[in-house]
Amino acid sequence: MCSRREADRRIAAGRIKVNGEIVEDMGRRVQSGDIVLADDKAAAALTEHTYLLFHKPPGMLCSRRDDRGRALIYDTLDVAANVQSVGRLDMDSEGLLLLTDDGELARALTRPGANIPRIYRVRITGHPDMDTLQQLRCGGIDMGRNEESDAWNVVVDAEKSSHTWLTITIRRGRWREVRRTLDASGHKVRRLLRVEFATQKLGDLPQGSVRPLKPGEVLQLKRTAGLKKQKN
Repeated sequence: MCSRREADRRIAAGRIKVNGEIVEDMGRRVQSGDIVLADDKAAAALTEHTYLLFHKPPGMLCSRRDDRGRALIYDTLDVAANVQSVGRLDMDSEGLLLLTDDGELARALTRPGANIPRIYRVRITGHPDMDTLQQLRCGGIDMGRNEESDAWNVVVDAEKSSHTWLTITIRRGRWREVRRTLDASGHKVRRLLRVEFATQKLGDLPQGSVRPLKPGEVLQLKRTAGLKKQKN
């Protein structure tokens, strides 16, 4: 019916009832058989989830609202209000973005310690030397905000006259982690493209396009997130 933030606003305004009683507790759990009313209208049970893969263009925010009027991914996506991105890409970044209303899966993929790989193709200024590459691979670079970089898998793909293309694998999705780390190492990011997340690959999906995940792809994601056991 709505996003979690909007749900909190409706609860605070006394617009939600469970079994005839106005809900006051934001953490109220709904049990099977409970009758939930929003503005005195019944909330239907969710029987099927949505799972989407979106090729996010640069210049868009992964947000439902923006006070500055900037472009949002939801301006172009025809999805329900509770379909949210699994993690985020910053405004200038592009590439693979998963979206779902399956909160359990989203939390499992992004929780601290989940160790889910994210692979990026990155164009940076200049040419990192062997010491810099070793630092990126070992981690420990001061990237500000009292945070140090993790150890990355880093492959040099190509060196041009003024820039270098890298393929980088990280396993945490901290705020602007790739940009902050490379900036601290003396190499500005000029392009950041996510090509893989967990078991999903961007492939040849055109920029700005979206496609539903196949049942087998959803099952792979759930197994990777630890929600489904692999059969012997």
